[in-house]
Amino acid sequence: MLFALTGEVQSGKTRWLVRLVERLAEAGVRCAGVVAPGVWRAADGEGSGGFEKLGIDNVLLPCGERIAFARRADLARKEGRYDASSQAGRAGLGWAIDDGAIARVNAHFLELAREAEGRAPRPGLLAVDELGRLELVRGEGLAAAMGLLGRGPTEAFPHALVVVRADLLPLAQERFRPVWGEPVSLAPDDAGAEAVLGAFRAR
Repeated sequence: MLFALTGEVQSGKTRWLVRLVERLAEAGVRCAGVVAPGVWRAADGEGSGGFEKLGIDNVLLPCGERIAFARRADLARKEGRYDASSQAGRAGLGWAIDDGAIARVNAHFLELAREAEGRAPRPGLLAVDELGRLELVRGEGLAAAMGLLGRGPTEAFPHALVVVRADLLPLAQERFRPVWGEPVSLAPDDAGAEAVLGAFRAR
């Protein structure tokens, strides 16, 4: 089964996914793939009490390797680190994503793809946080993750979860419906978590 986690920007999707991974681990279910926690700082201004998102890291599962993945494009320009020739630059994204970081994450998914060809120690969840315009519109970005998802369910990964913005969900549904069946849309809430946990309890 393929789960598609959607929600508004900064609605807690990644925090929810991290907690789900923890709950699955407690239940003996292995999770592999990537989660993308934000890099935050306290917002400027006296009494603001808020936080400002500066960038995005990628944490590879299950090994836990953390990669500096993206910087807000306006900040990257100010710092002289914006690369207009990069995949993200050519796409005009609001994030400056390092092509080297994309390559490292793709290498991780290629390793997982090789694992899926053999016998996994136990069935697990494949998690991809997130699929965006690079992947679903331009065929770039986390191409190896797209390739692995494109195989459909495997013995190693009978279920998968992708994080995707609501406006891109129809593209994800069209892309993966032929191999997964109709993706199950989730919100980052208790009902969504129970749907994923229940899929593994049913095995």
